[in-house]
Amino acid sequence: MTHPTKQRLLEAGMAMLLKQGYNDLGIQSLLSATGTPKGSFYHHFRDKEDFALEVIGQYMAGVHDGLDVCLADDSLAPLDRVRRFFEMTQRSYHEEGYLGCLLGGLGQELAGVSEVFRRKIDECLSEISQRIAACLTLASERGELRAGTDSLRMASLLVNCWEGAALRSRLRGNAEPLTEMLDFYFESAAVRRK
Repeated sequence: MTHPTKQRLLEAGMAMLLKQGYNDLGIQSLLSATGTPKGSFYHHFRDKEDFALEVIGQYMAGVHDGLDVCLADDSLAPLDRVRRFFEMTQRSYHEEGYLGCLLGGLGQELAGVSEVFRRKIDECLSEISQRIAACLTLASERGELRAGTDSLRMASLLVNCWEGAALRSRLRGNAEPLTEMLDFYFESAAVRRK
């Protein structure tokens, strides 16, 4: 179980990183927002980089929870399970004011200047793609996708398109790019039944 002070810092930090990004996140503003003494921060984290990496870990735990709920739902066809995950994510983006994906935002900000963050964020996006690919393989086996579909490639394409749509959604402050992307992807991917 995570120490309450550490958990409070991680939760506040996630919201602040999503809104402000890494470079504009000041440790002092985080401490002020959470009422945490400076020594407590450095008790739980080596430095700002360590803190942000742990925030990414917590973010990914939430992503995996969402994937677990959606992809394991046997009451839905596999393609519908995958779409449900992205629709659930879209609802959370709406609740947060269309700030988008923490991974995408930090990736755009830091990938060119930090090998540590570039590798970590790429690894996280690959994990999401792999989880989705397993469900797309099931969809292929059930005839929902064309025979011979490369499930990992299709899953990676979906994640890549989602990240681009999340950026456009943040720029516009609405869900339209996300909805358009999902509609296009699933209408294009699914086998048409006659």
